[in-house]
Amino acid sequence: MDLLNEAEAALCPANEPIAEVPNGGAGHYLLGLVYRYTDRRTNAVHHFKQALSLDPLLWTAYEELCILGAAEEAAAVFGEGAAICIQKQYLHHTFASHNSHVSEEDRNLTSSRNLVSAEEVSPRQLKQLSGNNVREVPGSCQGMTTSVRGAGQPPNGVYHLSLYNTPSPIATQFSAAAPPPLCRNLQPNGSNTSTAAADSSPRSTINSTIQAPRRKFVDEGKLRKISGRLFSDSGPRRSTRLAAEAGANAGTNAASVAGNGTNNSSKYLGSSKLSSAAFRSVTVRKVPNWANENFDEGMRNEVFDDCRSNIVSGAGALPSVDNKALDQEGATMPCSGVLLNNSKVLTGTAEILSLLRLFGEGYRLSCMYRCQDALEVYSKLPHKHYNTGWVLSQVGKAYFELVDYLEADRAFSLARRVSPYSLEGMDVYSTVLYHLKEGMKLSYLARELISTDRLAPQSWCAIGNCYSLQKDHETALKNFQRAVQLDSKFAYAHTLCAHEYVALEEFENGIRSYQSALRIDSRHYNAWYGLGMVYLRQEKFEFAEHHFRTACRINPSSSIIMSYLGTALHALKRNSEALEMMERAILADRKNPLPMYQKAKILESLESFDEALEVLEELKEYAPRESSVYALMGMIYKRLNMNDKAMLHFGLALDLKPSATDVATIKAAMEKLHLPDELAEDS
Repeated sequence: MDLLNEAEAALCPANEPIAEVPNGGAGHYLLGLVYRYTDRRTNAVHHFKQALSLDPLLWTAYEELCILGAAEEAAAVFGEGAAICIQKQYLHHTFASHNSHVSEEDRNLTSSRNLVSAEEVSPRQLKQLSGNNVREVPGSCQGMTTSVRGAGQPPNGVYHLSLYNTPSPIATQFSAAAPPPLCRNLQPNGSNTSTAAADSSPRSTINSTIQAPRRKFVDEGKLRKISGRLFSDSGPRRSTRLAAEAGANAGTNAASVAGNGTNNSSKYLGSSKLSSAAFRSVTVRKVPNWANENFDEGMRNEVFDDCRSNIVSGAGALPSVDNKALDQEGATMPCSGVLLNNSKVLTGTAEILSLLRLFGEGYRLSCMYRCQDALEVYSKLPHKHYNTGWVLSQVGKAYFELVDYLEADRAFSLARRVSPYSLEGMDVYSTVLYHLKEGMKLSYLARELISTDRLAPQSWCAIGNCYSLQKDHETALKNFQRAVQLDSKFAYAHTLCAHEYVALEEFENGIRSYQSALRIDSRHYNAWYGLGMVYLRQEKFEFAEHHFRTACRINPSSSIIMSYLGTALHALKRNSEALEMMERAILADRKNPLPMYQKAKILESLESFDEALEVLEELKEYAPRESSVYALMGMIYKRLNMNDKAMLHFGLALDLKPSATDVATIKAAMEKLHLPDELAEDS
């Protein structure tokens, strides 16, 4: 909602200056975002680092530090200290879980002593005791309700995953027998469920139904008539098919376990919450024989999971498992309904941190614009991790910064193939296609992104680049403004708006848009570079130098920025510094013709004609169809009074179809070649 002051007040109340930030690492991360968006970089960096110290697996905090240019090496952040922190948190939470389960069991045992047996409870009493968080278990229950152990289960039992108690339609019958009375099998809090394979007794059964909302019972005969009328004319329903499959597999399937939702006693593995779908392996515990008999008679447990349900198979119907099987792999800890071995936690932690070190170091180097180093780090990733949408998008961005647009196009195309609905880096991909002048591919990409998410700024950036390629700058500007409207903190959209303003020669609006981008991200070097270009065109060379130099500090490997910085220095008559900067730009990218051309112009202004011609002859090999190269050579030959060579190079320049301004300049120089020297000098 962009209410940053209110957000800060909620996290750090003014009347409690020394109060602890709520929710640990996540709270510090949110506070860091508030400080970042309000241009308090030092405080933002502090809280992002604090978030990582509390939660070493909070990747987004490390991402923000990389964006701010304040991230440490990934090996230090995701190293041995992080592993120790994760292990301590795991042990702490599992120990707390163990104590809570034991205390819950004691409370259940105490309360069960005051309850009557199931035989003493009439249907009318059951009607008053029926629960809200319960479900119906059809089968031959013969008037007895089934108890399921939940959060109060002893530690040596199975801690089952929780599930949402989703209502289901009235189930059809297993056989010709009438539907049984409805069975209530959940505890009042409804936070944990299990199957009918848990230890049960009539006394504990009644305990599960106390303090529940009222629910009406239907007579067995009426229920059979109702269900017959409801389903007599229709095909077999899903519940019937599931019942048939359950009956067919009754000899091999032991128990079904489903988990969904958030458990009130869920724990952390390290500092990351175990979701209900994270682990599905459970151990079957010993059950009494009455469950076997009821299962053979047709009783089934409908435990649903919106993701999947796992079935633990055994040799027969609900086989007994020796408790020694629980100790085969050493001591275990109950954690969010799953028995985890400590050695597995150590192994998993090491694997996760080793991956995060590679991801983090590659991302950090990319944000520092050491793109070649970042590509080398990403290449060390395993094949299955490298060929993911996020990594391939980062690889494409790195090639884009290296001005290798063909490789960037290839990487982004692979990313689209792997993750066709991901928008990560698609704004940059559209700019890559813009530079390659791939109008058809850019138009197709824009249409695909809009069909995926028309409320994403990346989609509208792609459309804007498509119109900008067609020189329709006004329509392009409207699309970039739409991107800004959808996400005002999307810095690149502000920069693209500014580019269009400059193309329309609305320099003041362009400057404001560049400044808006810098307020969001002070390290967004594209905006610094854009401001430098505006001031260079306005011949404000001191301002231009300042902005180019700032952009160069952020991205020290950009040959283009160094070239324009040298141009600004040359305009300020600081030719020695300008030549030094051009040499650095040439070394940064040999394929970039701009710094070599600018160096030749500086040498020509210093009347070092021979050196300038040497540079231009070398440049012709890299840019053989660049008209400005031949035009400059013609100018130098003209000043050397080598009119034949000057005319030859002017003619070559015109053949390469230069811009209208360059055509006028070249033709004027050619006319002067036919005039006497005195008239040429006067003109």
